[in-house]
Amino acid sequence: MEETNGQLELSVVLPCLNEAETLEGCIREAQTALVRHGVAGEVLVADNGSADDSPGIARRCGARVVPVAARGYGAALTGGVHAAAGRFVLMADADGSYDFGELDRFLGRLRAGCDLVMGNRFAGGIGPGAMPWKNRYVGNPLLSGLGRLFFHCPVRDFHCGIRAFSRAAFLRLDLQTAGMEFASEMVIKATLLGLRIAEVPATLRKDGRSRPPHLRPWRDGWRHLRFMLLYSPRWLFFYPGLALMALGGAGTLWLVPGPRTVGHVTFDVHTLVYAMVAVLIGFESVSFAVLSRIYAMRTKLLPSAPILERLFRVVTLEVGVFVGGALLALGLALSVGAVLVWRAHGYGMLDPVSLLRWVVPGALLLALGCQTVLHSFFLSILGLRLRHDTDAS
Repeated sequence: MEETNGQLELSVVLPCLNEAETLEGCIREAQTALVRHGVAGEVLVADNGSADDSPGIARRCGARVVPVAARGYGAALTGGVHAAAGRFVLMADADGSYDFGELDRFLGRLRAGCDLVMGNRFAGGIGPGAMPWKNRYVGNPLLSGLGRLFFHCPVRDFHCGIRAFSRAAFLRLDLQTAGMEFASEMVIKATLLGLRIAEVPATLRKDGRSRPPHLRPWRDGWRHLRFMLLYSPRWLFFYPGLALMALGGAGTLWLVPGPRTVGHVTFDVHTLVYAMVAVLIGFESVSFAVLSRIYAMRTKLLPSAPILERLFRVVTLEVGVFVGGALLALGLALSVGAVLVWRAHGYGMLDPVSLLRWVVPGALLLALGCQTVLHSFFLSILGLRLRHDTDAS
């Protein structure tokens, strides 16, 4: 969609899908607020394929209507923002649940230099019946807490539907999601890019629709959580992988010399096998963290990470192949030792417990060596593309 560089200060963008019951009230309220606060602005309705008279209502109220063919909450808002003529944009749902008379709170922080201003419904007030209990006491606090933990985001109401931002900052974010994840992506990416984020109180009212809302709490909550996890490979893959490798490695070193007894429980080669599996799974998880981060950078879901750029300068393909080769050599040496023990017994029956203390560590080192070499080649390919993208930018 063609971008507009107008002279208005604020565009109020309303995503719309069959909101005929409440749309006029939202438009009138936003227009009144613009006039009352002396703001040069517009009300823009991003219509996402409404089957009712929503576009006609918007035009009769004096709002600008922008049809957005791509379906989804994020797609509608992206289309609306790209068509907006204002320097700043205030977005909010068109269901009557937000008070547009509070737009001066958002605009004031934008004028002061903030890039993104989030509403906080818990600070502004939640009207009776405006938010289901599972959203108010479980979903929003949990997801907002995870957002602060995963991304060090200063926002306390991660999924508030009313927020404002500079149009330039929005274009810089280059948001990719089209569905409900759009709300999470905006806050996360703004945090990772170091944009100036503020939060102001926002009032939440019970919406005025007679039909059920588009939001599906459990489904959409899971979509937000899934997106946050995928956006944070450290918490999804890296930290769990390191923990598994540490526990499995400690267990392997503890049990290789012989069985260990703790109280009345004896741990032997069977536990050793599971410890080895933990190391392998942990190694794969850590590798996935790196691969996922690079993929997210290539698809512009995440900004460039200086630590990965330094990693590619130090951990080259040759270094990875050397480390993998060393692990393979150690694994092969232990495997050869096991064969020599077997030969010493005439290739006959052996005590499996004693022999597994050679075989299990040998197999672990062989597997880690192969994985290290293969991942080094793959990371080298991704690294070439990543360096090319970095140089081009």
